[in-house]
Amino acid sequence: MSLLSEINKEYESIMHSDMDQELKDKKLSTLMDILEREFNIPMLRTEEYEKQNRAVIALYRKIARSRSL
Repeated sequence: MSLLSEINKEYESIMHSDMDQELKDKKLSTLMDILEREFNIPMLRTEEYEKQNRAVIALYRKIARSRSL
């Protein structure tokens, strides 16, 4: 299983859990940190990176939108 698939699986597990939102937010932030580190997501948005890494960016944004922060 690819790292993206593993992260997505963990995301789904977090979202369907009964943990409180604060803990979910912390776990989701950790997933975003992993994506940033493992896939070298740039601090500033670049069109070139996004074109070359559509799946990574899609998952990153999905996780980001799921947080209540």
